[in-house]
Amino acid sequence: MRPRLLATLFFGHLMTDLNQGMLPALLPFFIAERHLTYAAAGGLVLAANVSSSVVQPLFGHLADRRPSPWLVPAGVAAAGVGLALSGILPTYLLIASAIALSGLGVAAFHPEGSRAAYYASGDRRATGMSVFATAGNLGVATGPLVITPLVLHLGLRASLALVVPMLLAAAFLLTQLPRLAALRPAATSTGDAAREPDRWGPFARLTIAVMGRSIVYTGLSTYLPLFWATVLARSRAEGATALSVLLGTGVFGTLAGGRLADRYGRRLVILASLAVLSPLVYALSATRDVHLAAALLAPIGLALYVPFSVLVVMGQEYLPNRVGVASGVTLGLSVTIGGIAAPLLGRLADLQGVAAPLRLVAALPLVAVLAGFTLPDDRPRAAPETY
Repeated sequence: MRPRLLATLFFGHLMTDLNQGMLPALLPFFIAERHLTYAAAGGLVLAANVSSSVVQPLFGHLADRRPSPWLVPAGVAAAGVGLALSGILPTYLLIASAIALSGLGVAAFHPEGSRAAYYASGDRRATGMSVFATAGNLGVATGPLVITPLVLHLGLRASLALVVPMLLAAAFLLTQLPRLAALRPAATSTGDAAREPDRWGPFARLTIAVMGRSIVYTGLSTYLPLFWATVLARSRAEGATALSVLLGTGVFGTLAGGRLADRYGRRLVILASLAVLSPLVYALSATRDVHLAAALLAPIGLALYVPFSVLVVMGQEYLPNRVGVASGVTLGLSVTIGGIAAPLLGRLADLQGVAAPLRLVAALPLVAVLAGFTLPDDRPRAAPETY
């Protein structure tokens, strides 16, 4: 494992995914100031997810054929500039276009960044990728805490303040390009694994599990602040805090998932965490007690995020000759279904209330569990006893 290189990638991932975390926190303000419906607000999430997710496998293919470390700083810059502009633009189309630019930056960063993190992790892939993924979770969790106070005091135009730190971060990552460019598969212990055949069947079934988890994540991150404000009758600031608690707990869940997977096996960790996620999300959707809802945030965050980096690592191991493509699919294309679901969930919220999308997504972890049962068993085998 290369800790210094992982630290650089950790920082880039953190700054990139800050923008993803700020978007859900901005939705209540877009609804209030720009008079958007829930479905229209969901459309902004769709713009971000489609622009980031559909393109990610293409960037992954590029990373496999010709490593392009310049995408790391370029992704951070585009993600930050796009979201910063969204708050000052006057029309829905322009807002959606700026958010799509932010999503494109996310798409540029993730396959190249996760490919580099995979090789920098050496033999401890699940642990190394969990560190890399934790940066994204921390960014998503911190995003609402960063943007909400600014927008509460200055309105949506406060988003423009994001330009400076994002461009400074991109400038720092530019100085790290030689170190990133020097990283090659042959320089790690994964060289032998790269000669193994790609297993497209298990990878396709894994993708179903990733998509199921993705829709749950989209439903929670988009509608939890709105659920807090409308159903539980709390302030928008409290709703943003609830989202940060949920996603912040995911930081610990991601780290724990990597360690547990290296010890007990990837498949077992995925099945156990997703199996408990369904009843937890349903309980959240059904409660009207803010104290019970708050108590559910941490266990939901853990169950949601424990399998996150594990799913990515499994995809990379199923396609050892196409690590960039596997990263682009597990981090990108599979997530598109979550973005596509956002407007549909918003329409459901318009018709039946904000709790309805949460009730619906509560069933989806069970679909992911069924797909997970079809994956090869990878539990570590105990050494035979000697007498």
